[in-house]
Amino acid sequence: MVQNEISRSSDVVRALKSTLRGRIISPEDPDYANARRTWNRDVDHHPAAIAFCGDVEEVQTAVRIARAHEMPLSVRSAGFDVIGRSVRAGALVIDLSRMNQVRVNQQTGVVGGGATAADVIAAADAADLMAVTGWNGRPGMTGLATVGGYGPLLAKHGLALDNLIGADLVLADGQCVSVDKEQHDDLFWALRGGGGNFGVVTSLKLRLHPVRQVLAGMIMFAGAEAETVLRRYAEVMQSASNDLAVVAGIISLPNGAPALFLAPAWTGQLSAGEIAMEVLKRCGTPIHVQLDWMSYQDLVRGFDARVVDHRHYAVETRWIAKLDVDAISILLAGAARRTSPFSTIILQHFRGLPTQLPPDSTAFGMRREHVMVELIAAWDPSPDNLGAVHRHWAHDLSRALAPVSLPGGYPNALGPDADDQVARAYGEHLPRLQAAKRRYDASGVFAATPLPT
Repeated sequence: MVQNEISRSSDVVRALKSTLRGRIISPEDPDYANARRTWNRDVDHHPAAIAFCGDVEEVQTAVRIARAHEMPLSVRSAGFDVIGRSVRAGALVIDLSRMNQVRVNQQTGVVGGGATAADVIAAADAADLMAVTGWNGRPGMTGLATVGGYGPLLAKHGLALDNLIGADLVLADGQCVSVDKEQHDDLFWALRGGGGNFGVVTSLKLRLHPVRQVLAGMIMFAGAEAETVLRRYAEVMQSASNDLAVVAGIISLPNGAPALFLAPAWTGQLSAGEIAMEVLKRCGTPIHVQLDWMSYQDLVRGFDARVVDHRHYAVETRWIAKLDVDAISILLAGAARRTSPFSTIILQHFRGLPTQLPPDSTAFGMRREHVMVELIAAWDPSPDNLGAVHRHWAHDLSRALAPVSLPGGYPNALGPDADDQVARAYGEHLPRLQAAKRRYDASGVFAATPLPT
């Protein structure tokens, strides 16, 4: 860090400590190494300072101080972004983890900007309600509800962002605004798909749904059956009820053998759900089946247990129109070349209700039916430093999928090098998003997810 940057950082830290009640951490503090770290050990960013804000006024103050000293900003909710964009190098990190309160009023959840999906699920469950989230409770709810949020309730209730009905933001000038369909409707539209590129989201209002028991679990097949299972699974999903959501994945078993899993979640009637499970099991010859009725909270907790902290991760993503012969062939060839037993290929089917919403109802760029593919390279630290090998596996498989893919990709998982995908991720919505960016953040203070200028 050059001398003027050191001086600027010191000035910002002094100003923050003199005005904020919350904890301020700078590189000189003993807690700095832990405070800057994310769940993904592959991220090694060194911010200038981290401000743990406890309320909206402290967020406003932190934004104004950073702007006054021309210091870049990033905002951390749960810090689960695989690329670590919430911990920007050389920037002031506004950490919202203390602002994680969730209040439920009838079928609306008022959610602090630092709440995780698990926080929201727990509060909704206590009120006999369900929140639309992803399959994992660890991510911040703000990132899910402003960029997408593929999850167990997708076909029935849409993406997480389809259930966002209002928000409070601190803008680049420190002003706090409330947005919904009546107030700042252009910003509200942009927020649902454009993510945190317009301000610090300090609060969300989410539509909640009546609680239902979920029939869920895992159906595992041997890797040798993967082609047959995926082909039959694709056929099953063509006529499946919106009460059914399934995550499919290719993994390694503890003995190193490849396997394919189907992880279903059914939220409809008992008898119909049991029939749906039988149909999925008949996609092949299962080597393991574990299915049971459970709460939505327990379903998501089961996926939380599969996330390993402090492992290295790199992610690529594609949208493919369907799991046809060509796509399956490319995916299985890529799976056979995995460079780590921890690396996985995850498939999520976008179907049902969210495909029926008007394409311009939100800024989300892909409303047609599709399969979202996540190529997750994962590896443990080692003295051999083979990270490049594992990253290349995900990157090369993504390139192999390009000819059978739809334009763009899921912005939450697109990295800064995916220029062509980023440019097309928002489809026809990009000019309108760019206009909102110019109106509310002309200086480009916020950069939560990729948004072409």
